[in-house]
Amino acid sequence: MAVMIQLEVVGSVATLRLDDPARLNALGTDMLGAIIDACDALASEVRVLVVAGVGRAFTAGADLAVFERHLSAAEADLGWRMADAVESVAAITIAQIHGACVGGGVVLAAACDLRVAALDTYFSIPEIDLGIPLAWGGIPRLLREFPPAVARDLVLTGRQFSASEATGFGFLNAVVPAEELDQHVREYAAGLAAKPAAVLAANKRGFAAALAATRGRPWEDAHRLLEALSDPESREAASAYLARLRSRDGG
Repeated sequence: MAVMIQLEVVGSVATLRLDDPARLNALGTDMLGAIIDACDALASEVRVLVVAGVGRAFTAGADLAVFERHLSAAEADLGWRMADAVESVAAITIAQIHGACVGGGVVLAAACDLRVAALDTYFSIPEIDLGIPLAWGGIPRLLREFPPAVARDLVLTGRQFSASEATGFGFLNAVVPAEELDQHVREYAAGLAAKPAAVLAANKRGFAAALAATRGRPWEDAHRLLEALSDPESREAASAYLARLRSRDGG
């Protein structure tokens, strides 16, 4: 399996970078598995985990190639497992977002405790145009981080929204110029890592306990996804969406 991530640990701060820039860090099965493994292997000494992307994007979301072939039940469940692994990390997690943050990338960001974005970041949740429901535990996670009416609008329309809008919705903790993003997140992570470890952990567990009812059920998401992938109208929508992307990108 190709190396899809970088994991760097400096003191009590770890940085996990999605590293498939040629495909805008698309969340294919290899990438999802690598994220799960990295989260599971994270040392207990790590107090803060930064999740970032290499290249021009945080992530363009799920690997669209999977929509042109049969998707197994295990693959349908893998995105939920990835988001749950990130959410279950003992360290405080910060999503460092730039460029595109699309579909499953928004779910990944929502699984993190905190989110900082570059001013030119754009977001979208285009699953409806692909003819599939938002899976990976996305709906309960979005309902935790967005007002319900906003979450419905974003999921049901699939429209693009800006970092400034995301801040207004309460989704982002900070928005900074792109050239300042790395430094801002480094300082933010260092400040958190300097807090007492036991208190950080206790507060994180407290939030997790309070939000436990909104985690969702993975088998429901996987079932809804597989059901949509077998629906003729949904398949037509996916084909049309992929054709538009290829036309736009000159592919």
